[in-house]
Amino acid sequence: MLHKYGTPAFRLEAYLLEVSSYLGVYASFIATPTSITFVIWSDKHEDEYNHAARLQPGDLDMNALSLTDELANELLSGAITLTDADIRLDAINEMPSPYGKIITGFAFALATGSFSMLMGASLAEIFWAALLGFVSYLWILWAQKSKRVNLMLEPVTSFAAGILACAISRYLDPGINIPLMVLSAVIVLVPGLALTMGLAELSSRNLVSGTARIMDAIMQLFKLYFGAFLGVGVGFSLFGENQFEPAASLPYWATWLAVGLLCFALVPIFRTRLKHIHWALMSAFIAYGVTVYSSNYIDQTFGTFLGAFALGVFANAFGRIANQPSTIVAMHGLIVLVPGSKTYIGLNSFISGQDFVQAAHVGPEVFLIFMSLVAGLIFANVVMPTRKAL
Repeated sequence: MLHKYGTPAFRLEAYLLEVSSYLGVYASFIATPTSITFVIWSDKHEDEYNHAARLQPGDLDMNALSLTDELANELLSGAITLTDADIRLDAINEMPSPYGKIITGFAFALATGSFSMLMGASLAEIFWAALLGFVSYLWILWAQKSKRVNLMLEPVTSFAAGILACAISRYLDPGINIPLMVLSAVIVLVPGLALTMGLAELSSRNLVSGTARIMDAIMQLFKLYFGAFLGVGVGFSLFGENQFEPAASLPYWATWLAVGLLCFALVPIFRTRLKHIHWALMSAFIAYGVTVYSSNYIDQTFGTFLGAFALGVFANAFGRIANQPSTIVAMHGLIVLVPGSKTYIGLNSFISGQDFVQAAHVGPEVFLIFMSLVAGLIFANVVMPTRKAL
């Protein structure tokens, strides 16, 4: 169940070891993004049980993760039996999103519009990005009902966003930044967070899981870019090429507003519980604020390290105070810090030789930012260690 909710391999294995140790069971676990192997044995290895489960890569679900963690705490404290816990796990598994499809759809629109605001888009471009984000959510809903659509979700979503952006430029708003609109429309699908989790797994010596997660994230990125490249190409053929005319960006204070709106939009997307919303918003502002403030005095890469360090300390403190997984609030702050968009921009620059936003030396910068993120979180775990494996 924890695997299904997007728990990294090293945390999942540590959590399972805690539960097996409490139950007095000798066990070993190997977790990867697509499988879990269980080995359970008796004291002198007279009896041994092996089980391998084939699983799909998990999605982030902070509501189910929190409820599952609370359930495990009740089990470990003796408040409920193992049979009752098994029944409640099934109930959590079948639980729909607490926010419903309509609120989640508006959250997708708000997230894409907020991201475009962070990237310096104009008011009109922010509106169109939000509209394209809502269309992307419709594809995600369709993918939940159709296995065929789910297999091609990333390329078909970016393909549709590319064609629609070209149509908007031709008939409604000439001169918009089409590549930025497409990137904003699919930003929720850009696997920057998965890349960070993969690097964190590699740093914890979970080599198989980390490598698999990174390769899966890279393939998702390739599929997104190919769909966008094809969609914009078809759109130009149908509607004519677009001449980008830079419009006036919003003032600097709008970036702080964008961070707040983006993190607030992630609440329904990540299914964060209501009682954790203020913690999640604080994590985003702490991560972004420390990074921006420190970047005024030191290199941006070290600023990202300090932002990740502050985020890790805050998330671990939340875990101690609320007795909940630190991941619940850490994910919101990481979304602000991870350079998933810069990875996409770097791929576009490498293939087309053109930059649709100002991003010099984006390739080395992305690599250094990823390393700084992982290092910051590792140092935070040393300074403020968690009481829980999650």
